[in-house]
Amino acid sequence: MLYLLYILESLLKVLLIVVPLLIAVAYVTLAERKIMASMQLRKGPNVVGFAGLLQPLADGLKLFSKETILPTHANLIIFIIAPILSLILALLSWAVIPYAEGAVLADVNVGLLYLFAISSISVYAILMSGWASNSKYAFFGAIRAAAQMISYEVCIGLIILAVIVCVGSLNLTDIVNAQKDCWFVFPLFPAAVMFFVSALAETNRAPFDHAEGESELVSGFNTEYSGMTFALFFLAEYSHIIIMSLIVALLFFGGWLPFTFGFDNIFNPLTWIPPQFNLAIKTCFFVFCFVWVRASFPRCRYDALMQLLWKSYLPLSLGFLIYVASIILIFS
Repeated sequence: MLYLLYILESLLKVLLIVVPLLIAVAYVTLAERKIMASMQLRKGPNVVGFAGLLQPLADGLKLFSKETILPTHANLIIFIIAPILSLILALLSWAVIPYAEGAVLADVNVGLLYLFAISSISVYAILMSGWASNSKYAFFGAIRAAAQMISYEVCIGLIILAVIVCVGSLNLTDIVNAQKDCWFVFPLFPAAVMFFVSALAETNRAPFDHAEGESELVSGFNTEYSGMTFALFFLAEYSHIIIMSLIVALLFFGGWLPFTFGFDNIFNPLTWIPPQFNLAIKTCFFVFCFVWVRASFPRCRYDALMQLLWKSYLPLSLGFLIYVASIILIFS
């Protein structure tokens, strides 16, 4: 009986994370379309529901009711498994994300390593989709995405190491608590900028969206997907955007901690804001930054993207890691 109650409790916790996340993903797509429309002096979605608020639900119903077309020469098992795996991996990342002190599904001591591992495995879902589609465009898109994601993970890993050296822990709650006096964005500003740009490349977003370059590859690795399978890739992509925005907020911007300007007492109105709301505001800001970058910058060349990493970001992040480690070693 106790075992059954434990299973029910775990399922309830998972649903409390997954259901709001899927709703958030749906409305991030609407927010992106609205923000881009305002930046391009258009109205954006404004027909379905009041001010277009029901547009994500209409899009979801349309995609899930459409026929899933299976290409004749595709490897059908892998073709169907790839989008499911992509979404499952995107959802698994949320298990170790803390929303406030103690408000986390699995408070493991290697939370940051777990996130890094899940991020690395998600490359396989894209490679599987490109290879199983038996299409030149999908295969080229998958190879580009894999090369891009694997390359930028090296840079992300080195930046994360700089944060770990400062804190001495892989636990995300410990990393946030270490920023009570000063957010890491101030002492580690170059690392924070490099991390955000690497996050754009990691999530295949503009100006690094070479995996789905419409002008060259039709739609990239998801060219042959339609209906429900395409919707799963779509949900996974936007879930990755939210998770990367959350990680930036947790690692560099104090997570759920308010910016108290040194006045951490009851008379400071910033301390009255609930911690979850603090984290939500920061996450929304970085999601907005993802959209802002997409609306502002054209797609760069693929060789320029790789050059930026291997000739600029990799030596800079490695040098910055050595610099941070040296400072801590000298003053500890």
